Amino acid sequence: MVRKFSIPSLQCLSFISAVTVGLFAFALTVSPQRAAAQTNDILKAVVGLKAEVPADARTATFLGTERQGTGVVIDDNGLILTIGYLILEAAGAVITGPDGKQYAATVTAYDHDSGFGLIRARNPKGLIPLRLGNSSEIKEGDQALAVSHGGPQPIIPARVVSRRTFVGYWEYLVDNAIFTSPPHSFHSGAALIGEDGRLLGIGSLFVGDAGGGGRPLPGNMFLPVDELKPILADLLVRGKRSTPPRPWIGVNTNEVLGRIIVSRVSPNGPGARAGIDVGDIILGLNGQPLRDQTHFYRKLWRSGSAGVTVPLDILPKGQPSLTAKRFEVQSMDRLEWLKLAPTF
Repeated sequence: MVRKFSIPSLQCLSFISAVTVGLFAFALTVSPQRAAAQTNDILKAVVGLKAEVPADARTATFLGTERQGTGVVIDDNGLILTIGYLILEAAGAVITGPDGKQYAATVTAYDHDSGFGLIRARNPKGLIPLRLGNSSEIKEGDQALAVSHGGPQPIIPARVVSRRTFVGYWEYLVDNAIFTSPPHSFHSGAALIGEDGRLLGIGSLFVGDAGGGGRPLPGNMFLPVDELKPILADLLVRGKRSTPPRPWIGVNTNEVLGRIIVSRVSPNGPGARAGIDVGDIILGLNGQPLRDQTHFYRKLWRSGSAGVTVPLDILPKGQPSLTAKRFEVQSMDRLEWLKLAPTF
């Protein structure tokens, strides 16, 4: 059965469903034969991923103990790129290849700064790697494909609706993240494929404001692969980047009307040990006021490497006075707080 999709906003793409369930062939500005070959290569590079973490893992309470998503093969020896939270604190993983068979995989690396994770298939037979593209070149208005292994519709057309900074409440920031719409329902670790058939991004999140500016538009945030290139050698050799780790304070925050409000404090983390509590308002760092969450993170990371003492000016929850209280937070490397498997 062949179903054709008419997408006026994606004029240079035509999408045709394949005989195999849930897989679509895609044509760019090339012949149908070439499009079919490109589609076949993509499908051999996109694998299913399952990982289990111990119940006592630090991230088990909010990421779960059973995690499922997608990975993308990026070399000839079974190296698979995915979103890091799928494999964080996992001892190993299982991938499902294009033939439907399952294979064991070893957790190779995790990078908190970028959000990427790497695993390696122990038996890469039948896998064809995708080449990394130049994610800096894709811009608002460009078309692409979002491809997963699994979900009700594994391959969907997507349009880039914004390129901007993404700020996560868990001490996380991505410069020039790729936002697409419509959303892919199985986005975790999904591949964002450009018109040249190369990998441009890895799926991270569902967002309700993909276009930015506070306007409601459902979509996905993808990590740009250009963020991987400078650190890939380090990740393969050391399991992490070689530069000094950023200071981590273990405090989740939300920005509300320009105020940075503590929403969660990691148990036995630096913030908890310093006495920070949910509901506290972070007003400044070392006596300097904070404009917003992005400003907060950038100042925090510029204060030194992991281990540096971070002087935070905080208005404690329920305090009648508007005078901030100084909290001296001894930061740490987040990887040392996690219960990581010995493979990385």
